[in-house]
Amino acid sequence: MAESLTIDLPTIASAIALAGDQQTNLSILAKQTGAKVVLRGQELLLSGTGKQVSLCEQLVRSLEPLWREGRAISGVDILTVRQALDAQQQGELKDLQQDVLARTRRGELIRAKTFKQRQYIQSIRTHTLTFGIGPAGTGKTFLAAVLAVQALLSNQFERLILTRPAVEAGEKLGFLPGDLQQKIDPYLRPLYDALYELIDPERIPDLIERGVIEVAPLAYMRGRTLNNAFVILDEAQNTTPAQMKMVLTRLGFNSRLVVTGDVTQTDLPTHQTSGLAVAQKILQQVEGIAFCYLSKGDVVRHPLVEKIIDAYERYES
Repeated sequence: MAESLTIDLPTIASAIALAGDQQTNLSILAKQTGAKVVLRGQELLLSGTGKQVSLCEQLVRSLEPLWREGRAISGVDILTVRQALDAQQQGELKDLQQDVLARTRRGELIRAKTFKQRQYIQSIRTHTLTFGIGPAGTGKTFLAAVLAVQALLSNQFERLILTRPAVEAGEKLGFLPGDLQQKIDPYLRPLYDALYELIDPERIPDLIERGVIEVAPLAYMRGRTLNNAFVILDEAQNTTPAQMKMVLTRLGFNSRLVVTGDVTQTDLPTHQTSGLAVAQKILQQVEGIAFCYLSKGDVVRHPLVEKIIDAYERYES
């Protein structure tokens, strides 16, 4: 028997937040529940079988802490709520929605959007060494950089070191134009992007000049001991086993290291084993080291990114 239900949204801002860009969230709600979902002004109209309408209402009500404040809601938020309802994790969902990590310079809230992201954040906070492994768009580097900047600004560490191997589509630094800094900048741009979200761009050159923030290729880590530092090794799937061992053994007192990468996207020569893959095998059972695995369900970029990852996985299998 068909049923219908109307949910009154308090403001236009809350209606826009719930509907999402081009009302994509309404399509996701309909796909997840089977209900017909229509927004008319500030009225959300649900129709379908009793079970469909009830489930859709549960999803919408569970998203209320976000849409009531006009906070942007993504497809990932909806899927996380559905997962929480299926697993009866409403308490954990509330904690997830309320745990704001930081604000960008534009005032946007940064928070974990999935349970695995929240686990990743908690692991970084509580472990000296954390591996974040998963596909592009899952927030591995960005969330680590947010935590690193917070720790730096609260004086938990004296330095923030961002590094990655300079391996990209077969290019070599010597073929790139400019001085050394100009040569390595393209490889480190994703790390800069995370910094710019949180720190005034005018401050960054001064912090780099004073050595408070260091952005460098992995080769610059050799022979050093990194004390009182928060270190992020990005794109770790492009390290060799020797490079990975080298950087892991640089860790000094009062330091923290986050290693991020995607073992399915290595740019190393075909005969070369990834240092990240080797580290997984060797260090999995070592106490004090956390391994966090993110998946396509944790992708928080444009919804199309998850579809692209899914299509490639089907093709490659």
